[in-house]
Amino acid sequence: MGQGTRPGRRHHLDRGAPARRQAHRAGDRRTRRRPAQRGRSSADRLRGREGRGPRPDRHADRRLGTGAPPRRRHRLRARHRSLGAVGVQIAVLGAGAWGTALALAFHGPHRVTLWGYEAEHVAELRAQRENRRYLPGVALPEDLEVTASIDEAAAEADLHLVVTPLIGLRATVRALQRVRPGTPLVWACKGLEAGSGRLPHEIVEEELGQDAPCGVLTGPSFAAEVARGQPTAITLASRDAAFVEHWLPVLHQPLLRVYANTDLVGAEIGGALKNVMAIAAGVSDGMGFGLNARAALITRGLAEIARLAVALGGRPETLMGLAGMGDLILTCTGDLSRNRRVGLALAQGKTLDVILRELGHVAEGVPTAREVAALAARHGVEMPLCEAVDALLHRGLSAAEAVDRLLARDPKHE
Repeated sequence: MGQGTRPGRRHHLDRGAPARRQAHRAGDRRTRRRPAQRGRSSADRLRGREGRGPRPDRHADRRLGTGAPPRRRHRLRARHRSLGAVGVQIAVLGAGAWGTALALAFHGPHRVTLWGYEAEHVAELRAQRENRRYLPGVALPEDLEVTASIDEAAAEADLHLVVTPLIGLRATVRALQRVRPGTPLVWACKGLEAGSGRLPHEIVEEELGQDAPCGVLTGPSFAAEVARGQPTAITLASRDAAFVEHWLPVLHQPLLRVYANTDLVGAEIGGALKNVMAIAAGVSDGMGFGLNARAALITRGLAEIARLAVALGGRPETLMGLAGMGDLILTCTGDLSRNRRVGLALAQGKTLDVILRELGHVAEGVPTAREVAALAARHGVEMPLCEAVDALLHRGLSAAEAVDRLLARDPKHE
């Protein structure tokens, strides 16, 4: 063998090799070709196939729930996954602004039914094809189903998406369990349950058990922007990594990017406490304290949120992402934030009753402030901003007194 000649490469000198390879491939194709079914028409073959009945679901996974579509781990291409190409039936429970926005976002690639609690409101949605109460100016497609019957909405759904205010989560989950038990559940509620201080996942686990296939959809998202197709990024969090892996490509859309997280506690704490901090930010802005004060409040508020999340078993890095910092920044600075508007009105001297009546929407930070103060006390977590908001809302402290109390605190390490 001469210098520079590679072992095993001598076949390129054999001029007959290409012809032999071509013949070999042709032979492979002939042997792979299925034998013709002579004497049977296409219709006959189809009828015979129908008679065999449905194929068993080889991909069934108990953690995904009985209503889940089969998992196709390696068959979905990345592009199809990014477009949310797996069409499923989704029941969106809650016809407020956020529920309507999510119904619109998922309506394109999926079959969506929107359920509303009030029959009169549902009749308005059907007649006007617009949610003029909560999301005016956004048209509802004619083929988006709207119903006041939870049985009709949920009975055939592959996924139940609960978008009621937190106060309605428990009752809605109970109703869904009656209609179709075992169906995968995602909620988009934020806050702590009044009276118990429970996080949403704790409410769900009390009703469905700890092994229920479930997760939360949370992050920085104003309903009006999502409904109008403006780019948004949110988080799907669940303790079950398989649940997230399965539903992430289903919910992910080109203009509604969904990121995965397995820190359910951290994601929910971030979503709940940002509303309390937004009230504080509104008070600061309303009193004219400027951008420096707002930046300090957001930063120190994030530190408080992270301390409580870690005390409850969450991961601090979760609060650096969409469910924490992202949601906090948006809610503390955006003019569409209901909780920030509560703070602005408090700074003007309005009473809470008047503010909530004029708002016309639920501001989850109001009941959450009381519960988070109690929760922090039980776990020994220092949360001066949340405590000040609670005193301002529920214990008669004025905005000026709350600010004076915070500014009088002793200096300390960051």
